[in-house]
Amino acid sequence: MLVDSHCHLDYFTEAEIEDVVGRARDAGVGLLVTIGTRFHQAATVKALAERFPDVWGTVGVHPHNAAEGEMPTVEQLVALADHPRVIGIGESGLDYFYDKAPRDVQQEGFRRHIRAARIAGLPLAIHARQADDDIADILERERAEGGPFDFLLHCFSSGRRLAERAVAIGGYVSLSGILTFPKSQEIRDIVADLPADRLLVETDSPYLAPVPFRGKRCEPGMVAHTARVLAEVRGLSIAETEALTTANFRRLFPKAG
Repeated sequence: MLVDSHCHLDYFTEAEIEDVVGRARDAGVGLLVTIGTRFHQAATVKALAERFPDVWGTVGVHPHNAAEGEMPTVEQLVALADHPRVIGIGESGLDYFYDKAPRDVQQEGFRRHIRAARIAGLPLAIHARQADDDIADILERERAEGGPFDFLLHCFSSGRRLAERAVAIGGYVSLSGILTFPKSQEIRDIVADLPADRLLVETDSPYLAPVPFRGKRCEPGMVAHTARVLAEVRGLSIAETEALTTANFRRLFPKAG
């Protein structure tokens, strides 16, 4: 069994969702996590997780959306996550590539999500783009000042230093279709050296379709292609990679059973 640890089912139309989930099942994807990006979107995430027994959800505010309205408080985020089908907080983090929200606003939102994840006892899904040093600094500072919390760097496309600093404080790294791109050798080299028990796979669908589907809309079922490349990078069989990434997912997201 494979797990798509990060997808956006609510970005598909209502008419498509049943077929998208069905194709994922046919591809051997046993669990999917649909991710929150806006505060008001949490109800949709929860409804999808309630609708499908193999779908779980997270709640949070994406850094792109951090300045759209008043940032929810830590207490509001914790309350939002108090639902039997919500297994994580996020996605949150920093994006200095698009800079759709002021950086200080993104940073404050990130800290609030970290604190909410710690209080709720749920892992945090982190979006990191061209902000490696600030991501690592905030993670390390929050851990030192407030205590440990679980997290993963989703859709990893950052540098070696961020991966190593994250793993050193207990973090996980999730690989998307980017791992399969011809120009991603640096990422493959980093992933080859990371601890095996910290690796997950995802699609981030409907974005970032893996090879051989580049240029097409991504779906959760395509996570198998990322897992295949991860197996090659780590020198594992497909079955071993499925077992490894699923075990890692269950350790990080114990609420998913």
